[in-house]
Amino acid sequence: MASMKTKFIISILFVYVGAFSFAQDQLLTKEKAAQIALKNNYGIKVANNQVEVAKNNKSVLNSGYLPTLSNTTTANYNRDDSVIEFPGVFNEDGSPRADVEIYKAEAQRYNSTLNADFTLFDGMGRYYNYKKLKEQYHLSQLQARETIENTMLQLFSVYFEIARLTENENVLQNALEISNQRIKRAEYAFEYGQNTKLDILNAQVDVTNDSINLLNTRQQLANTKRDLNVVLNQNLNTQFIVDTLVNFTPKLKLETYISEARKNNVAILQTDKNLLINAYDVKVNKSGYLPTIGLNGTYGWNLNQSAASAFFPGTNNTTWNFGLGARLTWNLFDGGGTKVRVKNAKIAYENQELLKQQIGLEVDRDLQNAFAIYQNRLTIFQIQEQNVRTNQNNFERSEEQFKLGRITSIEFRQAQINLLNAQTNKNLAKYDAKLAELQLLQLTGQLLNIKL
Repeated sequence: MASMKTKFIISILFVYVGAFSFAQDQLLTKEKAAQIALKNNYGIKVANNQVEVAKNNKSVLNSGYLPTLSNTTTANYNRDDSVIEFPGVFNEDGSPRADVEIYKAEAQRYNSTLNADFTLFDGMGRYYNYKKLKEQYHLSQLQARETIENTMLQLFSVYFEIARLTENENVLQNALEISNQRIKRAEYAFEYGQNTKLDILNAQVDVTNDSINLLNTRQQLANTKRDLNVVLNQNLNTQFIVDTLVNFTPKLKLETYISEARKNNVAILQTDKNLLINAYDVKVNKSGYLPTIGLNGTYGWNLNQSAASAFFPGTNNTTWNFGLGARLTWNLFDGGGTKVRVKNAKIAYENQELLKQQIGLEVDRDLQNAFAIYQNRLTIFQIQEQNVRTNQNNFERSEEQFKLGRITSIEFRQAQINLLNAQTNKNLAKYDAKLAELQLLQLTGQLLNIKL
């Protein structure tokens, strides 16, 4: 009997220690979790960096509109040792003319030139390319938004799983407390000869099963919290509790979002941008039919220091030069390359139009499916709520009947299990419905605009 009491005390301590440690953790709200993810998540950081790259590409510094200026500077040094002979040449006195030896004859040459080049007209190619780069920047913003939306869905999928397991933990903890009370009641009844040893053994089996279920749920909860810490890019062992309150978006507001989905859906918006980019591609390639007109200018400085020779003294020659020029380049026939590029760009544009129609049809289908799934899950949640109320009433009456000895412990346990299943099913249905709503909101393009 002492051993049974010891197990009972240990179970109660286990429950209260778990509840105390749970209460000490800091609340991580949905809004705070979203803020941390936006700041720390690796995928979002990469997406934001890609937006920065596109922003740099659309700068006027990458447009080709600005002139180019370059400098070329050279320096050369020569040193010569030479012997000059005069065969057959005699001095006035008839003696052979002596050789002339020149050692360390040094010559230097320095040159520096500035070259400026400016394209006045290139067939409008750079204009449309500049427009294209701006649209690619906007496209990168939409791609980053899609990454953020997907990350938010992943975040709240894990967040709500933690909430579900948290509520399940409370349910299982309550079930364990009830089972522990049954052991105590069965022990008292056995002492007074009101029941058999079998009732105590049945209660002990139920305590064991409830303890195992609670332990498994807590382990799942700890693992899922680590999953959320990965999404948030924070210490894996950071402890927190989550908000289990769920609010659903009113039906009228959802219907408004759905009616405006084609204006806000990120996939459709991306196809619009790609279509515009392909239109600019056609115009960029057509610029190959037109001439290019440009200006260029040079300014140079040259110093030439020549060494003395046998016949001439060394000289220093310094020059400055300035030049301006204009050019017109017109590729009258390039073998048909420009024509082929224009044709291919037009085909790419047509393909993008077809893709836009396909994506629009798929989005319409996904919207209808998502709305139907959401309505179905919300209805299931409402049914499960009613089922919990029904099973709660049944359990309370069964508990009264059990205390009066009118039903067996097995019947009481079945009522407890029915209530436990109803509560956990309701928790599952609640978060399934909320996730279905978030998926619907993503398709309408409103996921990042609503308050969770």
